[in-house]
Amino acid sequence: MIKAPSYTIKGTKTGEFALPRDVFEAKVNPKLLAQAIYVYEDRAHPGLRKAKTRAEVNRTGKKLYKQKGTGGARHGSRRANLFVGGGVALGPRPVRRILHLSKSIKDRSRKYAFSVKANQKEIVVASGISKIIKTKEAASFLAKISKDLNAKRFTFILSEKAREAGKFLKNLNNSASVFYKDASAYDVFGGGFLVLDQDIFETPKKVVKPAKKAPVRKVAKK
Repeated sequence: MIKAPSYTIKGTKTGEFALPRDVFEAKVNPKLLAQAIYVYEDRAHPGLRKAKTRAEVNRTGKKLYKQKGTGGARHGSRRANLFVGGGVALGPRPVRRILHLSKSIKDRSRKYAFSVKANQKEIVVASGISKIIKTKEAASFLAKISKDLNAKRFTFILSEKAREAGKFLKNLNNSASVFYKDASAYDVFGGGFLVLDQDIFETPKKVVKPAKKAPVRKVAKK
């Protein structure tokens, strides 16, 4: 069983927290994890790179000099790619490729990323994150655990209860925040030290609906 250090929002270490095995102790498949991260990185690029061809540069199309009798090479115009300021022959074009991942690969790669972080001891669990009401409180907490962990970059994995606290966590330097249900393998693997909100491990309470009463049949009087 893998355990992570547990802290309060005041920065006080309270012990260790046992992480769930199904997410944090998965057998890692490095190739699948690398494939998922490659797709996430590729989708982050807008795909707008473009180089001008000789037909698009703003230069004259007039012939430099006469075809023969000069002793120099034959040229058409200064728009050719061999001149400084000319067009690019085989430059990049704005082609946008959109790569996709199946739901199964997304879920598995996410578990692999969490398991890698757990094995590298780059996970801490914090309680009371949902109670943060000021950026100063979050900055104080981050300053204290950064000294204990000797880390410079953090990613907060938040529960739904900490939705309001996420507004203050965004103001911190060298840190990011993402909800647990939305965290991808890219967010986890490249997020530095992970600060997990303890509320994400709480099992949601089941709402028991009252049983429907059978309709009462009215008997007609004779």
